[in-house]
Amino acid sequence: MNNFLRIIPWKKCYLFSFSLLPLIVVSDFYGLYTNKFYFLKIDNYIFAFLVFVHLYYLNMLLRAEKTNSITLNSLRTIEFAMYAILPVYLFKMAETTYILTTYFDHSEQIFPATFVPVGTMILLMQALIIFLTFTTFRHRKDRLGPFRYDRINGH
Repeated sequence: MNNFLRIIPWKKCYLFSFSLLPLIVVSDFYGLYTNKFYFLKIDNYIFAFLVFVHLYYLNMLLRAEKTNSITLNSLRTIEFAMYAILPVYLFKMAETTYILTTYFDHSEQIFPATFVPVGTMILLMQALIIFLTFTTFRHRKDRLGPFRYDRINGH
C-alpha cells in the first residue's frame, strides 16, 4: 500500500476523487440498455446523496490538514459513514458488471452501439473510486493518525 501512496499522493487522490465523483453521479442516471438518462428514479438521487457525503468527507480531510479547527469526532463520524457507503459503491460496481455480462446472453437483442464502451468506462470509474476511497482512508490515517478514543472522548 505504501507504493500506491507514493504513486498517488494526497493531493492527486483528492483531485482524482473530487473530479471523478460528479462523473459517477451523471453516469448513475444513464441507462445502458436504452442509451437514455433517467431523472425520475429515486434510486439515482439516493446515490447522489451518498456521493455528496463522500465529497463532504474529502473537504473535511482537506480542511483538517490545513487547520486544526475540525474536531476529530465529526471527522470520525463522517469516516464511519464512508465505511457504510463503500459497500454501496461495491454494489453499484457489481450491478454494472452484471449488466455488461448480459451483453452476451442477449445477443439477439439490439443493444445501443454505446453499450460496451460506455459500460466499460462506467465500470472503470466505479473501480477507480473504490480504490481511491481506500487510498483516502490510508492517507487520513498516515496524516492525522489513528482515531484514539481516549483522546477523542477527552475533548
